[in-house]
Amino acid sequence: MATMTATAPRLANTAKPGVWLPAYSLWQREIVRFYRQKARVVGVIASPLIFWLVLGSGFAHSFQSGSSSGHYLGYFFPGSVAMIVLFTAIFSMMSLIQDRNEGFLLSVLAAPVRRSAIVLGKVLGGASLAAIQGIVFLVFAPFVGVHPTFASVGVAILVIVMISFELTALGFAVAWPMDSTQAFHAIVNIILLPLWMLSGALFPASGASGWLRLCMRLNPLSYGVDALRNALFPTAATDFSLTTNLAVTLGFCLLTFAASWAIVNRRTHQPAA
Repeated sequence: MATMTATAPRLANTAKPGVWLPAYSLWQREIVRFYRQKARVVGVIASPLIFWLVLGSGFAHSFQSGSSSGHYLGYFFPGSVAMIVLFTAIFSMMSLIQDRNEGFLLSVLAAPVRRSAIVLGKVLGGASLAAIQGIVFLVFAPFVGVHPTFASVGVAILVIVMISFELTALGFAVAWPMDSTQAFHAIVNIILLPLWMLSGALFPASGASGWLRLCMRLNPLSYGVDALRNALFPTAATDFSLTTNLAVTLGFCLLTFAASWAIVNRRTHQPAA
């Protein structure tokens, strides 16, 4: 009996997993669940592609951009990539609400894992999906006259990964306190979609009015879209340098992940009523 009592704490300590194994399990679950839903995969790519072709073709002869492509399809291409990333991040983090309603999230919270592993696994899973979809969309770049080098492709992939991470972490912070997908959609329409619309994806900041230009300068997503334009159109006139865009995007990645981590820990450490 004494031996069993002495070894119990030791077994409890050795059985407790670290951060990376639970995070990897949650990441893998997000990937498998997404690609089992074939209609969801098609919808994420098809809707921005149709939006890019219809809107870009409609404005092709009436919009003058500074990009090397010379028409709106070229200017709108980085914004379309950001749209794919945004849509994937939104739908990925909507699964957080479904996990809560189905009881899966409660099981994860009751398990002996750190809360940082939950945030890391869910955010990395959603960010991986968003990044893959955005990178796949780069195959349409030659249709707008973009013939990037290996270095520019590498920079574009890096930017897509960073945008995916920041938007997914932001979506996690929005979805975590919510209990219904309807409330999540309402917040998305108020925050995330305007965040994309005012990122320079649809129109440049130079042609906007004063207050709108200020909003676009304060929008952290603007720097990610501008960095994509830096990579895909090296000779185009952009608002900021590539170094500035990457620095601001990286800072926003850290800020959104820290906010997600703080929200999870704040809610799980509230005293019982």
